[in-house]
Amino acid sequence: MVDWAEIIGNTLGIPPIVMGLTFLAAGTSVPDLLSSVIVARRGQGDMAVSSSIGSNIFDILVGLPLPWIIYTAYPGKPSSVTVGADGVGVSIAILIGMVILIISTIHFNGWKLTKSAGTMMFVLYLAFVAQAILRELPFDTCG
Repeated sequence: MVDWAEIIGNTLGIPPIVMGLTFLAAGTSVPDLLSSVIVARRGQGDMAVSSSIGSNIFDILVGLPLPWIIYTAYPGKPSSVTVGADGVGVSIAILIGMVILIISTIHFNGWKLTKSAGTMMFVLYLAFVAQAILRELPFDTCG
C-alpha cells in the first residue's frame, strides 16, 4: 500500500506528507472505521470511541516498535536507528490540543456522538491536516 501511495503521489505530484496524512492514514483506518460504525449503530458509542483510541495506542506501542525489534535482531543490522525528531514538541502539543478539543466537543454534545460532534471532529481533522502540511512543506521565501 505504501509503495502504491508513493507511486501515485509521485505521478500526480502530491507530496509524501500529504499522501501519508490522508490516503495512507485513511486506507489503514478503514477497518477501524467499519467496526466503529457497526458498534455505533448498535448503540454502543463508547465502544466505537474506545476502539479508535485503543487502535492508535496499539499502533504506537506495538505497530511501531515490533518491526524495529525484528529488524535489529538480524545479525549485521544496526542496533539502533536514528529517527528525526524535528518539531516533535510542536506535534505533541498539537496532539494534546486535539485531544482536549475532541473531549470538549463530546462534552458539549451531552456525551453523545451526534451529527454536530461528528462534523466538528471532521473539521478538526481537516485543520490538523492543513497545519501539518503547512509545517512540513518547504516554501520559497524569496518570492
